[in-house]
Amino acid sequence: MNLSDPNIEKIIDLAIDEDINSGDITSKAILSKDDISEAVIKVKQDCTLAGLELAVSIMTKFDKNAEWTLNKSDGDYCKNGEIIASVKAQSSALLSSERTILNFLQRMSGIATKTRRFVSELEGLKTKILDTRKTVPGHRILDKYAVKIDHGVNHRMGLFDMVMIKDNHIKLAGGIKNAVASIKKTVDTTIKIEVETSTVEQVKEALAENVDIIMLDNMSIDEIKKSVDLCKDRVLTEVSGNVSLLNIREIAETSVDYISVSELTHSVKAIDISMKIISES
Repeated sequence: MNLSDPNIEKIIDLAIDEDINSGDITSKAILSKDDISEAVIKVKQDCTLAGLELAVSIMTKFDKNAEWTLNKSDGDYCKNGEIIASVKAQSSALLSSERTILNFLQRMSGIATKTRRFVSELEGLKTKILDTRKTVPGHRILDKYAVKIDHGVNHRMGLFDMVMIKDNHIKLAGGIKNAVASIKKTVDTTIKIEVETSTVEQVKEALAENVDIIMLDNMSIDEIKKSVDLCKDRVLTEVSGNVSLLNIREIAETSVDYISVSELTHSVKAIDISMKIISES
């Protein structure tokens, strides 16, 4: 993770501001700036870790002299009860940063853990797992980092870095051919073009326009197989819609190149992680 990225810096600053604002009134009333303590961060369920680098960066906002011992790294598998890190810092800094650090760690580790589950279902197959734009607003760069840390693949970051001609575009343009023609007139040729299709006939239309990727949206397994066979050695394919851990292996066995899974970031369950003071001086 590039922690010098200004977007990440903005996310951290916003998170701290919404929690601290004018100050942590409880810690200020109880603690002196000279109070030093050590805390441990522990996972309370099996998970894939993501966000520990970010946690270190957040702590420096509260105490630039904080001393960390990292037992794990982002992308590592952690077992329930493992201490992933310890940190010695101003007691007030530990308490004031705790919730912000844990919020990031818990969500990002939840995404990484979910991604690992989906990726493991595809062992031995060529198909890759893609994320989507269904992320927490403002946090997309972190959500996508958490996907990528455990062998998921990032799809486009936003509307600016890849063409995605969806059903509404097709309707308003008067068809796939018109939509692609408009794109090729105005968009740089280095930018990839993907077309969303929902029928085998639409796949044939998209193939005729020499696009880069064809999305097979909410198709049956039989339709996916037919579409993948049509596209083989001609264009990349992506399955989207109604994907779960229960059916992803069957979908991948059609030899589709990618399967996009909105569940990775759209409705992920946070991992239970805690920070506890173990000593003070």
